[in-house]
Amino acid sequence: MNPNQYIPLIAVAILLLLILLTGIRFIPNNRIGIVEKRFGRKSVKGNFIALHGEAGYQPDVLRGGLHYLMPIQYRVHVVPLVTIPQGKIGYVFARDGQPLSAMQVLASNTTANNFQDVTHFLTNGGQRGPQRQILREGTYAINLAQFVVITEERVHFLSLSKDDQSAIESMTAVINSRKGFTPVVIKDSDDQIGIVTIHDGLSLPYGEIIAPLVGQDQNDELTYHNNFQMPDRFIAAKGLRGRQLQVLVEGTYYLNRLFATVELIPKTIIEVGFVGVVVSYTGRVSEDLSGTEYRHGELVSVGSRGVWNVPLLPGKYAFNTYAGKVVAVPTTNIILKWIKSEVGSHNLDENLSEVSLITKDAFEPSLPLSVVIHIDYQKAPLVVQRFGDVKKLVEQTLDPMVSAYFKNIGQTRTLIQLIHDRNEIQDLSSQEMKAKFLHYNLELEEVLIGTPTTVGADKNMEVILNQLRSRQIAVEQIETFQRQQEAAAKERELREVQARTEQQRNITESELSITVLSNQGKADYMKALQQAAQIRALAEAEAEKIARTGIAQAIATEEQVAAYGGPQYQVTQQVMNRFAEAVQQSRVDVVPRVVVNGGQNEGGATGSSIMEGLLTLLLSDKLGLETNKVASRENSEEIEKMKQEILQSLATKHEAEGGESPKV
Repeated sequence: MNPNQYIPLIAVAILLLLILLTGIRFIPNNRIGIVEKRFGRKSVKGNFIALHGEAGYQPDVLRGGLHYLMPIQYRVHVVPLVTIPQGKIGYVFARDGQPLSAMQVLASNTTANNFQDVTHFLTNGGQRGPQRQILREGTYAINLAQFVVITEERVHFLSLSKDDQSAIESMTAVINSRKGFTPVVIKDSDDQIGIVTIHDGLSLPYGEIIAPLVGQDQNDELTYHNNFQMPDRFIAAKGLRGRQLQVLVEGTYYLNRLFATVELIPKTIIEVGFVGVVVSYTGRVSEDLSGTEYRHGELVSVGSRGVWNVPLLPGKYAFNTYAGKVVAVPTTNIILKWIKSEVGSHNLDENLSEVSLITKDAFEPSLPLSVVIHIDYQKAPLVVQRFGDVKKLVEQTLDPMVSAYFKNIGQTRTLIQLIHDRNEIQDLSSQEMKAKFLHYNLELEEVLIGTPTTVGADKNMEVILNQLRSRQIAVEQIETFQRQQEAAAKERELREVQARTEQQRNITESELSITVLSNQGKADYMKALQQAAQIRALAEAEAEKIARTGIAQAIATEEQVAAYGGPQYQVTQQVMNRFAEAVQQSRVDVVPRVVVNGGQNEGGATGSSIMEGLLTLLLSDKLGLETNKVASRENSEEIEKMKQEILQSLATKHEAEGGESPKV
């Protein structure tokens, strides 16, 4: 046989071998192969994926390794695996599946199995379009002909047309604008909460603005949606689209941003010294708890629509401010100042100014006021329900009420009375206005009134004030003078007492000295009487003894005794000496009123002795005789007569004191 005859057969065999070899496909382990069938017995009708061997994209993908496919009939698109980094989110868009209903925005995918089984997805009701389920961290072998996976780094898809690519880019831009590739992280240090808005599900009923709570029972697997992280369960629980009453607190949430967006707002903080009155915009309609007699509005129970009857106490609350508002009501004392230049700590009186008055005497002063009020925390809902908030209460009710009251007070008093009776007016206003404040569920603590002032160039009030000051100064001066007069009188009395005290010792000593000297004089007098009696007795005895001597000698002796003055003269001399010593010790100034001059006796000798001088002094004071006449001794008879009178006076005094009359 001719060898040339086999050449065509060999060529055909080689060609067939080459064709067979072209059907071998190698897929790396980090990639997948998407199979496209170019022709077959029938074509796909109404779908995009060929589930029954039709021509078109096949549901199953080729994993790493060698695969044989009929040459020319199949085409393999080698694409990378889909990788979602840690802490990131991937979004899926399905090109084939059941169409979305008119009430849907996102496709339901309860049996998607992470979109790695296309046949299972399409045969179990999988829907085309953007999917509710998201992809978490990991690597997925996804058929990119059926599914488009959008991540933060890139978009995983098998390009089919320019229009298809444009729709994918638009979807990516929406996710980026919502920061949808990262989970929602709420830090505890930020004191924030998340307000969730759902973009899928049934619409809210007419008149509602907030979707109610759904799916909060963790034991109910059909309704629990795990804080909106499981959209299908939320929809199954009949959750409504729109802002949700439920909020997100601290934590990390992997939310599909095409399904739910989150807005972070601050927590509601009720400071110490305040309570929060809740005004709810949503909830059930409940009965009025304020009573039938209260006709200024209704109070409702907690969770109902309206003003809640129980306020929020101090603390932090995850309160949805889109579902209601919290009105802070101070429970500490509130100081309201009707003073233009001053504002209280609560800033409730920033629009208040001094009260303009017209007094009884036609002055127009401005009266500054400060009013201290208190709100019972249990009555705070009544205040908010009646006035809206405390500032409206102050400006719309308290300001006109207080101003009118003090205008009436001003018309009944003159300017001076208004100033002078400030304390009385202050106490009276505090008592009379308490009932008015209680009518508005307020407790009036105190009313403080300032000094009236003038406005502009009114100088008359300054004149009145100057007159009032002058009047007060005069009153104070009178009081001062009276006090000074009393002080002077007291000082004079004090000085008299001090002088008496200083002189009392001397007076006492002198009185004691006089008493001592008087007693001593009496003793000396009695002694002299005894001595005189003794001398007389001795003289008589001696006279009898020497009787024979003669009567002349006896008479001479008697004359001698008389010449020496007798016992009375000696006693008088001693008394006068003691008296002189007492006068000297008592420091009594003695100014002599007479001068005693000594004369000469018949013998030419010098005149009177000291005793005679003292007798002369006594005689001059008692009898009023001239000293020169007595001292001259010109009239001896008169002198003898005066001596006898003195001795007789002393004897009489001695008898009056109970003593024995001395013998002359």
